[in-house]
Amino acid sequence: MALKYSTARFVASYGEPEQLPEPTEPEIAFCGRSNVGKSSLLNKLVGRKALAKVSSQPGRTANVNFFEVDGVAFVDLPGYGFARVSKAERKRWSNLIGGYFEQNRSFNLVVALVDIRLDAQQLDRQMLGFLQERELPFIVALTKADKLGRNKQSQQRASLARQFCIDPEAMVITSSQTGLGIDEIRRRIQRAVDDPEVPEGAEVVDAASGEDLWQ
Repeated sequence: MALKYSTARFVASYGEPEQLPEPTEPEIAFCGRSNVGKSSLLNKLVGRKALAKVSSQPGRTANVNFFEVDGVAFVDLPGYGFARVSKAERKRWSNLIGGYFEQNRSFNLVVALVDIRLDAQQLDRQMLGFLQERELPFIVALTKADKLGRNKQSQQRASLARQFCIDPEAMVITSSQTGLGIDEIRRRIQRAVDDPEVPEGAEVVDAASGEDLWQ
C-alpha cells in the first residue's frame, strides 16, 4: 500500500539521546549539512508548507524531530557543519545525532542530503562513510537543483558520484522549489518500507566515527 502522505503529522522533538523513543515503526531518517534543505524537502514530500519549520538561517533544526506518515516515522536530524553556535551546543548535537544512530533502531532508509552545486565536502564524505561503515541503507538527495541547468545537473551528479565513490543510481536530483525528483524520493522510500534492503554501491572513502561529524 502506498504511503498516504496527507496523514503526515508532527510527533515530538527531542534534545537529548536518552529522550529518544523506542522504535515501534519503520523509520526514514533525513540528514545533511546545515541549510542543505532537509526541512524544505520534508515539506515537499508530504505536500505541506510548514510541517517542518524552514529557515534561511543555518542551524535552526537543533533537535531530533519526529514526524509520522501513515505509520512510518520520518526523522529530521540537526544539520552538521554549522560553526556559528557554541562549542557546547555543537557537542550536544554530536551526542544527540551520534546517539540516535548508535541505537538499535529500525532504519529502513537514510536520506542523506547534499547540495548539488558544491563539490564533495569533507563532512558529507564522512557522513556517507559513517552510514556505509554501519551498513545502513541510504540514498543521496542532491538538493537545490533548480539553481542549475539540466545539463549541469547531470554533470554534477556524475562528478559527485565519482568524488564520493557512489553508484550514481543511489543519487536523486531534487528541488524543493520545482518538485523535481520528489516522486522518485517517494518511490525509494516506499520500496524501503515495503522491502527493506541495503542499496548496493561502491565503497565510500574517508569513513569517520560519529564523534567527528557534528562538532
